[in-house]
Amino acid sequence: MKRAGLLLVLLLAACSGGQAPTGKAEKPQDLEKAAIERGLVRNPADTDIAGLYARDTDRICIVPDEELGYRIGAFVDYGDRITCSGSGRASRVGESLHIEFGEDGSCSFDAKYDGDKIAFPGALPDGCNKFCAKRASYAGLEVTRLSESAAEAAAMRDANGKRLCGGQ
Repeated sequence: MKRAGLLLVLLLAACSGGQAPTGKAEKPQDLEKAAIERGLVRNPADTDIAGLYARDTDRICIVPDEELGYRIGAFVDYGDRITCSGSGRASRVGESLHIEFGEDGSCSFDAKYDGDKIAFPGALPDGCNKFCAKRASYAGLEVTRLSESAAEAAAMRDANGKRLCGGQ
C-alpha cells in the first residue's frame, strides 16, 4: 500500500511540471517575431528593398533614385510573346511596397514585402493591363531576392532589351 501511495505521489509530481502557477497566463510569442530574434528570418524593417528578384522567368528590379525614392521594373514572360514589361516608382511603408507603373498612375497598387520576397496582389487595377501583351498579367506575381546589388538590378532587361531600372 505504501508503494502505491508513493507511486501516485511521484506520478502527480511528474505531471505538474514543477512550476507553481503565477496567476497570470503568459502570452504566446509571435512565431515570426521569434524567428527574427533568433536570426532565422530576415527582419523586413532592417533591409533595403534595392536588388534583383526573380522566380523562373519573372523578374523585378529595384534601384534607389534620388528623385523618386526607388525605381522599379517588372518583367513577366510566359513564352510565345505573352509578356508584361513595365517600369515606374516604388516606396516602402513597413511590410508594404507602394508601386506605380507608368506616368499616369493608373497602375498603382500595394505589394507585400517580407525582406526577401515580393508578392503582388491577385487583383490589380485595369491600368496595369497596358503593360501586358495578350493574356499576360502581373496579378499574383511573387518573386524572391536573388541579389542586393543595385548594379545588377539596373542591368536587368526585358525581352526587347529595354533596361527597366537603369538608363538605356
